[in-house]
Amino acid sequence: MKFIGSSFYENLKMALDTLRSNKLRSFLTIIGVVIGVITVMLISSIISGINVAVEKQVESFGTRSIFLYKTDIGIRTSAPTREERMRKPLTMDDAEAINDLQSIEVSVPFLDISNNFFGQKINVTGKNGKTSSSVQLNGTLPQVEKTTSETLLEGRWFSQSESDEKANVCLIGDFVRETYFPFDNPLGQTIEIGGTEFRIIGLLEKREQLFGGGGGNNDQSNVIYMPMGAALKLKPNADDLFILAVAREGQLEKAKDEVQDLLRIRRNVKYGEKNNFAMETAASLIEQFGAITSGVFIAMIVISSIGLMIGGLGVMNIMLVSVTERTREIGIRKAIGARQSDILLQFLIEAATLTGFGGLVGLLIGWLLTLLVKLIMPSYVPLWAPIAGFCASVGIGLIFGLFPAWKAARLDPIESLRYE
Repeated sequence: MKFIGSSFYENLKMALDTLRSNKLRSFLTIIGVVIGVITVMLISSIISGINVAVEKQVESFGTRSIFLYKTDIGIRTSAPTREERMRKPLTMDDAEAINDLQSIEVSVPFLDISNNFFGQKINVTGKNGKTSSSVQLNGTLPQVEKTTSETLLEGRWFSQSESDEKANVCLIGDFVRETYFPFDNPLGQTIEIGGTEFRIIGLLEKREQLFGGGGGNNDQSNVIYMPMGAALKLKPNADDLFILAVAREGQLEKAKDEVQDLLRIRRNVKYGEKNNFAMETAASLIEQFGAITSGVFIAMIVISSIGLMIGGLGVMNIMLVSVTERTREIGIRKAIGARQSDILLQFLIEAATLTGFGGLVGLLIGWLLTLLVKLIMPSYVPLWAPIAGFCASVGIGLIFGLFPAWKAARLDPIESLRYE
């Protein structure tokens, strides 16, 4: 004998009818689910967006690059230790020695002279009268052209002769161009750095921004490069040296071993002692950052699950009320042939439909919010996020709807028919 609502689709239709007939009650019930799904969407999009931006930023230096500095490189959660601060800096001779290794294609030093010896920023002044102390100033060698650390948009890099002569020439990043030459072509014009005029010979392509730019030190294109000798004229005896070494194709692991052994010997590191310098690759920096964001993501998922749990408790409560209100209906269905499993399935579908609808609302709102977030910082919605959000919302309905459904299925049909 066929009974009312025996098929899945009929049960689904009954669940939707219940939602429509109790709109306000249904909405209040699923608020927790909606908030939980929105949180999952937002957190996953922000963290995924930041991860993608960091990967692009780091890999722009080349996947064969080896980064070398005296203190630890990467995301820091604390200031450098006393041991790190006391380390001797890397030197130009170190860069030359690394360049002679067979596994190394090129080794280029970068000297940061953004601050003077008194800790004050060196000012940069343009012909338009604007002055800034937040520009990243780097001295380097002509070999930088062989790396992928920066992409030349217009003009040229300085030559070996200009480097040998310590010529006052420079290349500027896109943010510097926008600041000092918003309406003019900067090539051939001059810019004042620390009271000395430099002729601009090259314009660099705008770099990928980690956190939306924002100007100053937050913009990866707020940079000026000059010959190493010219940088040392502005800040004599400067020693804040960073080395970028590029391994030959297919020899990254060999290059890492050779560079590490060379620097340990040059810096008198004894066998068994920890390196007194930092060495990272693009892959290791991305992995390091990914480990941090993974921890943040797990913590935020735990927090967002609280919203889902609250929504689940609301669903359980409303389903228990629904069982009480529909006791007579359950008795009639059992009287015309419905089995316990049919009643159980009916109420489970109703609970899953309720939370599934909440999940869809959460996904829609979450998607709109990610578009707003994208205006101020990297945001990327991975495919798994909406799928996981919807599945979690439906799963919450099934879990928390199980007890009310079981209670409904266990009702005695005779007692149910007598219920008023």
